Amino acid sequence: MAEVTLDLRGADKRSAYEELASHADAVLAGIDDEIAIMATLSALVHNAFGHLWTGFYRVVSPALLRVGPYQGTLGCLEIEVGRGVCGTAAAQRRTIIVPDVHAFSGHIACDARSRSEIVVPVFDVRQSLIAVFDIDSEQAAAFDTDDAHGLERLMKRFERK
Repeated sequence: MAEVTLDLRGADKRSAYEELASHADAVLAGIDDEIAIMATLSALVHNAFGHLWTGFYRVVSPALLRVGPYQGTLGCLEIEVGRGVCGTAAAQRRTIIVPDVHAFSGHIACDARSRSEIVVPVFDVRQSLIAVFDIDSEQAAAFDTDDAHGLERLMKRFERK
């Protein structure tokens, strides 16, 4: 079994995400429990890149996200759909990259050290939104389209369940 976390800081992002996807496939082979997958992906991404906060907010009603498996300091427990970066990504069903969280109107500060953020919607096999994957960084402009593509690829695992 491949139960080891990778440290991919400093690696070319595209190559890092390729390696991380292969590693996640090996670690999660045969696993179809979505909470176990969320917990494992949170740990793998968090440790690979050394982010401030990495985790899922699960859709618990059409109007509400609730914290799911994550790595980092305490997160917000609930976020309304349409509110903050996570709620906006859920409402718009698209990845949102925020280079400066202080410039995002309505940003919810769960940790004052957060400077930038990326949120990726997570869909199931029926294309129903089941969660959003949220990453906060202490660095401004830490995320780009390479991160978006790499993370979106990792989240496709939930569409194959």
